[in-house]
Amino acid sequence: MSEAILTAALTGPVATKADNPKLPTGVEEIAAAAAESWQAGAAIVHVHLRDEAGLPTADVEIARRTVEAIEGRCGALIQLSTGVGLDVPFEEREKLVEVQPRMATLNPCSMSFAGGEFRNPPAGVRRLAARMRELGVKAELEIYDTGHLDVALALLGEDLLVEPLQFSIVLGVAGGAAATPANLVQIVDRLPDGCAWQAIGIGRANLPITAMALAMGGNARTGMEDTLMLRRGVPAESNGDLVERLAGVTRSLEREAADTARAAELLGLADAA
Repeated sequence: MSEAILTAALTGPVATKADNPKLPTGVEEIAAAAAESWQAGAAIVHVHLRDEAGLPTADVEIARRTVEAIEGRCGALIQLSTGVGLDVPFEEREKLVEVQPRMATLNPCSMSFAGGEFRNPPAGVRRLAARMRELGVKAELEIYDTGHLDVALALLGEDLLVEPLQFSIVLGVAGGAAATPANLVQIVDRLPDGCAWQAIGIGRANLPITAMALAMGGNARTGMEDTLMLRRGVPAESNGDLVERLAGVTRSLEREAADTARAAELLGLADAA
């Protein structure tokens, strides 16, 4: 099979240091986590931002400092999350693309998300998609359920997205599709030809869902956003440990982790400014 693109989701919007003291939240902590993940085999780092209190933020200045710190430490492709956190207004979140990362997430739908509500209003999603296309920021389409795929394809039909499309299939969030093989296969079977896709399993589903995706020829994501445990009863000491585990699965399936340049080529990314 071809190379697999591995992504490290470093922090996320939910967990805190009370859940795992090794969770990176400060700018330099996130940059260090990015570097260790890149060295372990992740071509992409998926970045959520935190303020000085450790809370999710869409502060553009923190975003710029975080991107610069990561670039100063490693060669990983940076993917900023515009999801940010459930309590951050969409109008603030969408401003993050003005930092002009190579990639950023685009969540096509609103949904219940565990005990909260993840708001992605249709008009705002279209406005954000248009701005991302204008800036040359690659959209990573986050699909939490089957209907989200239909909305994403509608955005393509409106000429708001640039092919090849890039999908993340997120399974196991309460309010989205369950982390089952059947759900993964169903969504993958409906993806358009020529797209890139990765699977993300939340919590204890992280390892089995990513292993299935790799066996199916897709890409995979791990990291302390997705799971805080290296194995049952053993907390992850770092994002690098989780990436190293996933890279081992990749090799066991006779695939190789794509390096940064190859990942950029496979995803059809615009050249860096």
